[in-house]
Amino acid sequence: MIELIGLVKRFGDLTAVDGIDLTVHKGEFFGVLGPNAAGKTTTIRIIAGLIKPTAGCARVAGYDVQKDPLEARKRLAYVPDFPFLYDKLTPWEFMRFTGQLFQMSNADMENRAKELIERFHLAPYLTKPIEGLSHGTRQRVAIASALLHDPEVFVIDEPMVGLDPQHTRVVKDILKERSRNGMTVFLSTHQLSVAEEMADRIGIIHQGRLIAVGTRDQLRDRDGSGGALEETFLSLTSEAADPSGNRSPETRE
Repeated sequence: MIELIGLVKRFGDLTAVDGIDLTVHKGEFFGVLGPNAAGKTTTIRIIAGLIKPTAGCARVAGYDVQKDPLEARKRLAYVPDFPFLYDKLTPWEFMRFTGQLFQMSNADMENRAKELIERFHLAPYLTKPIEGLSHGTRQRVAIASALLHDPEVFVIDEPMVGLDPQHTRVVKDILKERSRNGMTVFLSTHQLSVAEEMADRIGIIHQGRLIAVGTRDQLRDRDGSGGALEETFLSLTSEAADPSGNRSPETRE
């Protein structure tokens, strides 16, 4: 459902994404880890069609996001780490606006919205301006709205930012349920515990390159530590560059 082929993105002299090849299958929950400025968010923005790659391509559900942007976008939902919402709208108005963008019928929109409003505990806030809501509530509105059109592919960057433990659990449960029902999830996070708990496979991006891909157990076996994912992550990212700062060859599963 997501294919990254020789993906490169340069900003002047900076190479933010450096030759990433990756396939994420239908219904797979794929977690992306990496240090700050590793290239995770740039990769996600390319998948979402917000940034044009310097080389290579990204495909969503078989559609090149640059050549067939509308077809790819119909099948995709994207939630950034700090989502933009129209502050003067209410959550209900924003959800209706999102549904209309995806040309949903009023009946489908209302039926799906009702379920999501209940699951995300948004009923008390539906008629209040978004500008007065807390960051965590705004995050729930953004995620619920993104799920409204029942996307085939869901791309989300740091989903748990600002969420309390109760709603963190809600988001985890809903994304895992959707994944089991066939939705592909591509999740970037700094919270290793989230990736360890949720992901079917994990990719580690470091200095713009995909240095490791596998299940939790496969990554642990490769590292040889056999310990927590944190130990594996620190070990693999430390090995990825030699003392002179040169990058190691890209490794794949």
